[in-house]
Amino acid sequence: MLKEKFKLIKTTLKVWHGSHSQNLPTKMTSLKDRQENLDGKGEIDDLSADECDELREVSATIHSLSRLSTSIC
Repeated sequence: MLKEKFKLIKTTLKVWHGSHSQNLPTKMTSLKDRQENLDGKGEIDDLSADECDELREVSATIHSLSRLSTSIC
């Protein structure tokens, strides 16, 4: 019974890993593009409070995904 539970956990983890790690380069690219857009807008004009929050969130997400990518490889 325990062996069957471990097999189920293994299968579930493989699915989770595949869905979370295969799209990392695409996610990183789109987040970096958004960050560049917000940075460019911030150089020309003041960012709104929502845009500042989004910029912080995007930067934190890029950092998090970068650490995840490094730990996987």
